[in-house]
Amino acid sequence: MKVDVFVPRDAAALSLGAEAVALAVSTEAARRGLDVRLVRSGSRGLFWLEPLVEVATPAGRIAYGPVSADDVASLFDAGFLAGGGHALKQGLTEEIPYLKRQERLTFARVGITDPISLEDYLAHGGYRGLRNALDMTGAAIVQAVTDSGLRGRGGAAFPTGIKWNTVLGVPADRKYVVCNADEGDSGTFADRMIMEGDPFVLIEGMTIAGIAVGATQGYVYVRSEYPHAIATLNQAIALAYMHGYLGESVLRSGKTFQLEVRKAAGAYVCGEETAMLESIEGKRGMVRFKPPLPAIAGLFGKPTLINNVLSLAAVPIILDKGAAFYREYGMGRSRGTLPIQLAGNIRHGGLIETAFGITLHEVLYDFGGGAASGRPIRAVQVGGPLGAYLPESQFDTPIDYEAFAANWAVLGHGGVVVFDDTVDMAAMARFAMEFCAIESCGKCTPCRIGSTRGTEVIDRIVARIDHGKNVKLLRDLCDTMLNGSLCALGGMTPYPVLSALNHFPEDFGAEGAKVA
Repeated sequence: MKVDVFVPRDAAALSLGAEAVALAVSTEAARRGLDVRLVRSGSRGLFWLEPLVEVATPAGRIAYGPVSADDVASLFDAGFLAGGGHALKQGLTEEIPYLKRQERLTFARVGITDPISLEDYLAHGGYRGLRNALDMTGAAIVQAVTDSGLRGRGGAAFPTGIKWNTVLGVPADRKYVVCNADEGDSGTFADRMIMEGDPFVLIEGMTIAGIAVGATQGYVYVRSEYPHAIATLNQAIALAYMHGYLGESVLRSGKTFQLEVRKAAGAYVCGEETAMLESIEGKRGMVRFKPPLPAIAGLFGKPTLINNVLSLAAVPIILDKGAAFYREYGMGRSRGTLPIQLAGNIRHGGLIETAFGITLHEVLYDFGGGAASGRPIRAVQVGGPLGAYLPESQFDTPIDYEAFAANWAVLGHGGVVVFDDTVDMAAMARFAMEFCAIESCGKCTPCRIGSTRGTEVIDRIVARIDHGKNVKLLRDLCDTMLNGSLCALGGMTPYPVLSALNHFPEDFGAEGAKVA
């Protein structure tokens, strides 16, 4: 009887030796004359257990990890194809506490299915949302997305339905849908995991978006550092075309939607939507002035719907199960679930998807298990390199857009980077300014010059040169960048700088550094 063995093809698992493990499983099974079907799935997101090998048994899938190629023979000796005991056995995968406590909607299939098997995708509920959408008007689809409460899973957290409705309402001979998959924030990898582990959900979400707003062409703008994601997406797109889910008449509906992948230019600023449009058009990635908004005049001057991967990947769920189902998750104005990426100095780093409302403390300790070093967690940066640093006194903050805003912080893309008590927060503030200086497109003065001067001012503060005067100067400079920058790169760099200065003044060389 053939036994299914699952070995991840996710880039994180590959970096930890998954390819060698997969080869060892195939080789050992052949040597022993055992009938094994090797399935290359996505990652479950338990990175400390990668490569995580799973075996399908009558009782359910049983996990073993972290597995190295050298462990494979002993796994066969222990009868792991039947769920046999072994030092690496983790038990039933779904019962692992890290997974069991999650509420997976967007990531429901990731780690379970073969990402480039359309048959697998359909067997696990795929394309039901698109079929429903094809029986609805564009306005009805937009209304469903609006009613779900879905917001952009990025820095601004803008209501997705409002953006869709704007594009729908603009008359034009051609419209576009662009997926921003230029995932450049530190500690973020959810977009990559979707593209590598469940690419059809993104393709389906973009197709629904195109039908909703009247767009016939879509682009997925993927960062150049994601070769595995680009290859997997291209394979999945080819299959979608082959089976009629993309093309001139999607599922013979008479509605057209074409889709292709564009490789990003390798610049952080191209994560800003208008710089991304410039890059897709073949120009240097520089921020555009607004207005006009991209929804009015975006790619090639046409109305353009721009969302990121996590926003678009949530759309098939909403169209399949309904807006009310999705809205049941979450709190306040933050509805649905958020894929949280846990990285840095943390014992159990990985992907967590749960409804809005869980506290940062629960993420760090109930899921993350505390610092990997065993030392106290001193600071957490949420929202990428432009996110604020939160001290321990704010760890009870719920994962909610408004709750974070009340603490002058941002959720952003859901990346959480952890630091223990050995971190130098003045050095982290300096890194933020230096990062901005390096990545600035140079179009506006507050970002281009402010970040360079900011790095110099922090150096003077740490050296205790005119300390009080330079602290005030740094705050004034941050105010200029915050209010005068053309885009979020310069406009948000003050978040990590001022939060470090406010919450950790002792690292800047004086007790009086904190100013109310």
